[in-house]
Amino acid sequence: MNVVTPDTELLTRAVRTFQNTDAAPDYLAAHNTLIFVATTDDEVTGWCWGYLLPRPDGVAMLYLHNLAVVESYRSQGIGRALMNAFMDAGRSAGATKMFLTTGAENQPARALYDSLGGGLATQGATVNYWFLL
Repeated sequence: MNVVTPDTELLTRAVRTFQNTDAAPDYLAAHNTLIFVATTDDEVTGWCWGYLLPRPDGVAMLYLHNLAVVESYRSQGIGRALMNAFMDAGRSAGATKMFLTTGAENQPARALYDSLGGGLATQGATVNYWFLL
Protein backbone atom coordinates (compact mmCIF):
# COMPACT_ATOMS: atom_id res chain seq x y z
CA MET A 1 0.00 0.00 0.00
CA ASN A 2 1.18 3.50 -0.85
CA VAL A 3 -0.29 6.79 0.44
CA VAL A 4 0.54 9.94 -1.53
CA THR A 5 -0.65 13.42 -2.36
CA PRO A 6 -2.10 12.69 -5.80
CA ASP A 7 -1.21 14.15 -9.14
CA THR A 8 -4.05 15.08 -11.52
CA GLU A 9 -4.34 11.57 -12.97
CA LEU A 10 -4.53 9.87 -9.57
CA LEU A 11 -6.99 12.48 -8.27
CA THR A 12 -9.19 11.80 -11.31
CA ARG A 13 -9.13 8.07 -10.56
CA ALA A 14 -9.91 8.61 -6.87
CA VAL A 15 -12.83 10.96 -7.53
CA ARG A 16 -14.21 8.48 -10.04
CA THR A 17 -13.83 5.62 -7.51
CA PHE A 18 -15.38 7.34 -4.51
CA GLN A 19 -17.73 9.95 -5.98
CA ASN A 20 -18.50 8.47 -9.41
CA THR A 21 -17.95 11.81 -11.10
CA ASP A 22 -15.17 13.84 -12.69
CA ALA A 23 -12.49 15.61 -10.68
CA ALA A 24 -12.24 19.39 -10.65
CA PRO A 25 -8.95 20.02 -12.45
CA ASP A 26 -7.98 22.96 -10.23
CA TYR A 27 -8.60 21.25 -6.87
CA LEU A 28 -4.96 20.35 -6.30
CA ALA A 29 -3.94 24.00 -6.63
CA ALA A 30 -6.68 25.29 -4.31
CA HIS A 31 -5.47 27.09 -1.19
CA ASN A 32 -5.47 25.16 2.13
CA THR A 33 -6.65 21.82 0.73
CA LEU A 34 -5.14 18.52 1.82
CA ILE A 35 -5.73 15.26 0.00
CA PHE A 36 -4.16 11.83 0.14
CA VAL A 37 -4.86 8.76 -1.96
CA ALA A 38 -3.97 5.17 -1.07
CA THR A 39 -3.13 2.68 -3.79
CA THR A 40 -2.46 -1.04 -3.68
CA ASP A 41 -0.87 -2.57 -6.77
CA ASP A 42 -1.80 0.63 -8.68
CA GLU A 43 -5.48 0.31 -7.70
CA VAL A 44 -7.07 3.21 -5.80
CA THR A 45 -8.03 1.72 -2.43
CA GLY A 46 -8.69 4.75 -0.22
CA TRP A 47 -8.62 8.50 0.09
CA CYS A 48 -9.08 11.32 2.51
CA TRP A 49 -9.41 15.04 1.98
CA GLY A 50 -10.13 18.17 3.90
CA TYR A 51 -8.89 21.63 4.72
CA LEU A 52 -6.42 23.57 6.80
CA LEU A 53 -8.51 26.32 8.39
CA PRO A 54 -6.94 29.51 9.71
CA ARG A 55 -8.68 30.92 12.79
CA PRO A 56 -8.98 34.51 14.01
CA ASP A 57 -6.87 33.68 17.06
CA GLY A 58 -3.95 32.70 14.81
CA VAL A 59 -4.18 28.96 15.51
CA ALA A 60 -4.78 26.77 12.47
CA MET A 61 -6.92 23.65 12.63
CA LEU A 62 -7.71 20.79 10.30
CA TYR A 63 -11.09 19.68 9.05
CA LEU A 64 -11.28 16.16 7.64
CA HIS A 65 -14.21 16.18 5.24
CA ASN A 66 -14.03 12.63 3.91
CA LEU A 67 -12.21 9.37 4.56
CA ALA A 68 -13.14 6.32 2.54
CA VAL A 69 -11.63 2.90 1.87
CA VAL A 70 -12.82 0.48 -0.81
CA GLU A 71 -14.89 -2.12 1.05
CA SER A 72 -12.77 -5.11 0.01
CA TYR A 73 -9.65 -3.37 1.42
CA ARG A 74 -11.03 -2.37 4.81
CA SER A 75 -9.38 -3.53 8.06
CA GLN A 76 -5.94 -3.57 6.43
CA GLY A 77 -4.56 -0.33 7.87
CA ILE A 78 -5.40 1.89 4.89
CA GLY A 79 -7.69 4.23 6.84
CA ARG A 80 -5.08 4.55 9.59
CA ALA A 81 -2.32 5.32 7.07
CA LEU A 82 -4.50 7.96 5.40
CA MET A 83 -5.38 9.55 8.74
CA ASN A 84 -1.74 9.61 9.81
CA ALA A 85 -0.68 11.26 6.53
CA PHE A 86 -3.46 13.85 6.85
CA MET A 87 -2.66 14.65 10.49
CA ASP A 88 1.10 14.78 9.85
CA ALA A 89 0.58 17.22 6.97
CA GLY A 90 -1.66 19.37 9.15
CA ARG A 91 0.86 19.43 12.00
CA SER A 92 3.59 20.40 9.54
CA ALA A 93 1.39 23.26 8.33
CA GLY A 94 0.90 24.52 11.89
CA ALA A 95 -2.45 23.00 12.85
CA THR A 96 -2.90 22.15 16.52
CA LYS A 97 -6.39 20.58 16.38
CA MET A 98 -8.47 18.56 13.94
CA PHE A 99 -12.19 17.91 13.72
CA LEU A 100 -14.48 15.71 11.66
CA THR A 101 -17.99 14.36 11.79
CA THR A 102 -19.12 10.78 11.36
CA GLY A 103 -22.31 8.85 11.84
CA ALA A 104 -23.04 7.81 15.42
CA GLU A 105 -23.58 4.23 14.22
CA ASN A 106 -20.33 4.07 12.18
CA GLN A 107 -18.50 1.92 14.71
CA PRO A 108 -15.49 1.02 12.51
CA ALA A 109 -14.74 4.70 11.85
CA ARG A 110 -15.28 5.63 15.49
CA ALA A 111 -12.95 2.84 16.63
CA LEU A 112 -10.27 4.15 14.26
CA TYR A 113 -10.67 7.74 15.45
CA ASP A 114 -10.61 6.65 19.10
CA SER A 115 -7.46 4.57 18.52
CA LEU A 116 -5.72 7.60 17.01
CA GLY A 117 -6.43 9.71 20.10
CA GLY A 118 -9.58 11.45 18.96
CA GLY A 119 -12.22 12.33 21.51
CA LEU A 120 -15.88 13.18 21.30
CA ALA A 121 -16.73 16.86 21.25
CA THR A 122 -17.20 18.16 24.77
CA GLN A 123 -19.99 20.61 23.95
CA GLY A 124 -22.55 17.80 23.89
CA ALA A 125 -24.64 16.45 21.06
CA THR A 126 -24.19 18.24 17.76
CA VAL A 127 -26.43 18.60 14.75
CA ASN A 128 -25.19 19.13 11.21
CA TYR A 129 -26.85 21.73 8.99
CA TRP A 130 -26.52 22.02 5.22
CA PHE A 131 -27.29 25.14 3.23
CA LEU A 132 -27.67 25.40 -0.53
CA LEU A 133 -25.97 28.57 -1.74
